[in-house]
Amino acid sequence: MKVVPGEVKTAQLHAYLLGSIAPRPICFASTIDSNGVSNLSPFSFFNCFGSKPPILVFSPARRVRDNTIKHTLENVYETREVVINIVNYNMVQQTNLASCEYPKGVDEFVKAGFTPIASDMVKPFRVKESPVQLECKVLQVIETGKEGGAANLVICEVLCMHIDDHVLDEHGMIDPNKIDLVARMGADYYCRASGPAVFEVPKPNKELGIGIDALPEKIRNSEILTGNNLGMLGNCTSVPVVDEVIQDDRLTQILREYNTNENAKMLALHQYARELLEKGDVHKGWQVLLAEA
Repeated sequence: MKVVPGEVKTAQLHAYLLGSIAPRPICFASTIDSNGVSNLSPFSFFNCFGSKPPILVFSPARRVRDNTIKHTLENVYETREVVINIVNYNMVQQTNLASCEYPKGVDEFVKAGFTPIASDMVKPFRVKESPVQLECKVLQVIETGKEGGAANLVICEVLCMHIDDHVLDEHGMIDPNKIDLVARMGADYYCRASGPAVFEVPKPNKELGIGIDALPEKIRNSEILTGNNLGMLGNCTSVPVVDEVIQDDRLTQILREYNTNENAKMLALHQYARELLEKGDVHKGWQVLLAEA
């Protein structure tokens, strides 16, 4: 499929974008108008763009169907302040309720059953149920267009960050399983970032990995190993030496069973190595692959 903006309806393009650029973190924005009336609304065009100064950007886009702007944006223009509350699994249904387009002046804190608590440095209230609340001042709003679907980039500087102690680990850092975040996908889909969905990929920022191009040819061109498998091997700083003392019953069985069939032996070793790599055992995976020689 090939999609060219301008050749499809905006709503259709919007759906393709949201279905492919995902998951997206949720900005649950609390604002207040010049009369002191609160508003609470979620936005998934949102992310962090710096830490000194700490900058967050979210976009209450113009409505596609009638080209109107949202109450959140109106309030941002009036007061230049916002609290961005982070959404986790325990509050996602209430957050979804707050996305209803209630008339101006209706308080979504009340409608969605959230608890407003006073902020320290800005006027909008924080959401007590949110595990992380970020008090922000609005630095700039960039309007990218005037038609329905156009973005309004609200650039915010974080003045104060509140973190629920219950989501911290023993080192005082945020534990992904404790914070239990959710994110938006396309259509009505969400995803939950905890449990088996969370995995680690070591950063290659201390020493240079050898790269996939430096892997032995039989490994690099394997019919069994995936791109992820090769990426793990290429992230190592060198091709390791064969460990003569490795004891492994399955490896011994493969070498014995396929002693006279080099191609079958290679495929069996690569399959075993793939299983090891997908469990995170890079060292043993290497040893299995190198046993082929």
